[in-house]
Amino acid sequence: MNNLVTVYGGSGFIGRYIVQKLARSGYRVRVATRRPNEAIFLKTYGMVGQVEPILCNIRNESSIRNAMLGADAVVNCVGILESVGKNKFVEVQHKGADFVSRIASELGVKKLVHISAIGANIDSKSKYASSKGLGESSVMKNFPDAVILRPSIVFGFEDKFFNRFASMARLSPILPIVGGNTKFQPVYVDDVARAAFLGIDNNVQAGIYELGGPEVASFNELMRRMLKIILRKRLVVNLPFWIASLMGTGFDLGKAISLGIIRGPITLDQVLNLKNDNVVSREEKTFKDLGIEPKALEIILSEYLWKYRPAGEFSDPEKQN
Repeated sequence: MNNLVTVYGGSGFIGRYIVQKLARSGYRVRVATRRPNEAIFLKTYGMVGQVEPILCNIRNESSIRNAMLGADAVVNCVGILESVGKNKFVEVQHKGADFVSRIASELGVKKLVHISAIGANIDSKSKYASSKGLGESSVMKNFPDAVILRPSIVFGFEDKFFNRFASMARLSPILPIVGGNTKFQPVYVDDVARAAFLGIDNNVQAGIYELGGPEVASFNELMRRMLKIILRKRLVVNLPFWIASLMGTGFDLGKAISLGIIRGPITLDQVLNLKNDNVVSREEKTFKDLGIEPKALEIILSEYLWKYRPAGEFSDPEKQN
């Protein structure tokens, strides 16, 4: 356990899987997080003292530097899906990425893995996508040997995608979605973590890797597969983009007036993102270049969505409602 890896956002959905893989391989892991008291569970991933959560604010340069002191490698998986309070897209996903990559270069860190997202584009109308693109540009400028990972929609036990819609389906006979024809290439969180681990543990070629699962499906198709797994029949309603845009604008206004206390189910920026397919392009490297065979969606979904079935674990999957 000689090598030290600092993982920014290590207590998050993707980050905890990366921390676990690093710890199991003998690395010492420093988990930089806003709430270290809520990341104590990560200590169980390794031996005593091997995994240490510390306080860090991705918007604060000195905080980032302190968390990186003595580190041999760095993983940055900090990201947000919605701007709330001081955590704006530009502050977290652009300036935060710039701070991490520049400080890593200054301190002589050997390896840097940066988690971005498919659709990252500095010219995008979406603030989420443009901030991701700006973050990537900063990383490549400051740390040319960095490995940048762009996953599609990520699923897994703690995800906020399938869990969210499965929970809605348990309570409502109607399942409203936006961008029903938009295509996704869902990728298992553990496969993304494996890619990040290889970026630290192996001599992986620097550059951008787009990570998608073995299947491409529309939003509407994904919801129907989910409903089949949880044994529920629901009406999936695809809301037109103009209606969703009005709703997003209204929810954004309510959030602004309430100073972030009231948050709606969707934002205007998320509506803009849903207008574009979220699939792997032909131009970038993929899982194949890393020697990883991604797991199929159905294999994993049934392992954690069973709790949304009418009788939970006692439901008979052979019977459909």
